[in-house]
Amino acid sequence: MPLHPPRGDTRPGVTRPGKTCPGGARPGVTRLRRAAAAAVVALAAALAGPASATGASAAPAARTATEQTATAQTAVSAQAAVTLERVASFGPNPGALNMYVHRPASLPQNPPVVVALHGCTQSAQDYADHSGLPAVAARDGFLLVFAETTSANNIQSCFNWFQSGDNRRGQGEAASIRQMAAHAVSAYGADPARVHVTGLSAGGAMTSVMLATYPDVFRAGAVVAGLPYDCTKDKSPYTCMNPGVDLTPAAWAQRVRDAYPSHTGPWPRVAVWHGANDSTVVPRNADELRDQWTAVHGLSQTPSSTGTIGPNGTRHEEYRAADGTVAVEVNRVPGIGHGTPVDPGTGAEQCGTAGTYYPDSICSSHWISRFFGLGGGTGTPTPTPTPSPDPTSSPTPTAPPEAACWTGSNYQHVQAGRATTSGGYTYAKGSGQAMGLYNTYVTHTLKESPAGYFVLADDGCP
Repeated sequence: MPLHPPRGDTRPGVTRPGKTCPGGARPGVTRLRRAAAAAVVALAAALAGPASATGASAAPAARTATEQTATAQTAVSAQAAVTLERVASFGPNPGALNMYVHRPASLPQNPPVVVALHGCTQSAQDYADHSGLPAVAARDGFLLVFAETTSANNIQSCFNWFQSGDNRRGQGEAASIRQMAAHAVSAYGADPARVHVTGLSAGGAMTSVMLATYPDVFRAGAVVAGLPYDCTKDKSPYTCMNPGVDLTPAAWAQRVRDAYPSHTGPWPRVAVWHGANDSTVVPRNADELRDQWTAVHGLSQTPSSTGTIGPNGTRHEEYRAADGTVAVEVNRVPGIGHGTPVDPGTGAEQCGTAGTYYPDSICSSHWISRFFGLGGGTGTPTPTPTPSPDPTSSPTPTAPPEAACWTGSNYQHVQAGRATTSGGYTYAKGSGQAMGLYNTYVTHTLKESPAGYFVLADDGCP
C-alpha cells in the first residue's frame, strides 16, 4: 500500500488494531512502512506545490519544509502571532490530531464555529497567522477551531484525505475533527446548528471529507485549492490532483451519499475557491467539486448568476436552490497559483498576511464568512439555519461576461480543465467535442460560454 504513511505505533498513545503487536512490528511491517514513508514524501511534496516537489527523498522534503517555515516567519515578523489556546483533551481522538482554539475578545452568546484545516508543511499557528480568519472572526463574532496534524501522521504534516482509514465517518482524522466540533459546542457554548469548516490544499481536500462524512454536523464549508470527496476511491492522489478526474455529476454525488447512506438531507452549502493558475491541484478540480455538490443538491451545473467580486475581479458563480439561497458557489481567482488568497490591509474587505501559499490577491476569508452567513460586521448571530443572501453584503451579480476564448495545445487545455481525456484522445469539457490526440502538438481554440462549457472555435472566437 504505497500511499499509506507510517501509522499505528508512530502516534503516542494511539493503537491501531492489526498494525502493531507485542514485542515489536510484525515481520515485514518495517519494510512496508519505509516504502510507505517514501511514497508519502513524494505525494506531500507534490501537494505542497512546486517549491517542495524538487526531491523524492525525506531529506530534500525536510529542507523544503524548513525553507518554507523561514519564509512564513519572515512574512509575519512585523506582527505578533495570533493567540491560540491548546486544548489538550477534547474527547476521542483516533486520528491523533491537535486542537487549538482562537476566541476573539468579544463573542456573542452561542457563537457560530468555523473549523480551519491547514495545508501541507503548515501548522495551526501558520494558518492562523496568515489566512486572515482571526481578524474576520473578531469582526463577525465566531469561534475559531484550528485542527492540526503532525509529521507523526504524515511526514509532511498533510491531512490524510486520500486514506480510507482517515476519510470515512467514524474513523481516524475525520472522527477527530468531528470531535473537535462537538467539544467546541459543549465546552464553549457554541451553536451546534452553525458549525462550518474550511481548509487549504490537503486541508481543503479534508474539508470535502468532513462535508461528505458529517453532513449532519457541518452546515456549510469552503474548499480552498482542494478536491472532490473520494476521488481516490479508484484513482491515485497524484491523478486526482493533476490532471484531475472527470466524472459525471451523478457519479460524484453518489460518492457523497455513500459516505453516510442514512442521511437524506439537508446537505451542507459549499463554496469553492481556486487559483486560475494552480498547477498543483489543477482548476479542473473546482469544476468537479461544483459538479459533485450541485448534483447532491439536485441543481443544474449551469450557474444561476455570474459576476465578479473583490479588487482583482475574482470570477464568482452562484448555484441557487429553489428557495433562492446559494447552495453552491465557485470563485475562480485570476493570476494566482496554489494557495489561500489574502489581501493585507485594514479595509472592510481586506485581511491576511501574504506568504508562501498565501498569495496577495483577495481576502477569501472575508467572502467565506459572508457565504457562511456570518458577515455584516456586527457579529450578530444569524437567526435562521439557512440564511437568505444579505443584499448589503453579498456580491452583486453582474451581467454574464462575454465568451472567453482560449488557444493552446490539447495538453494545455486538459491541464487547465477546459478539456478531458479518454483512451488517449481529448474532448472539450461540456460539449464533448472531439479534439484529437492528447499531446502538445495538436492545437485548438476553445470558446467558453456559459461558464464551464467549451466548444471548438478554430474558425474564429467569439
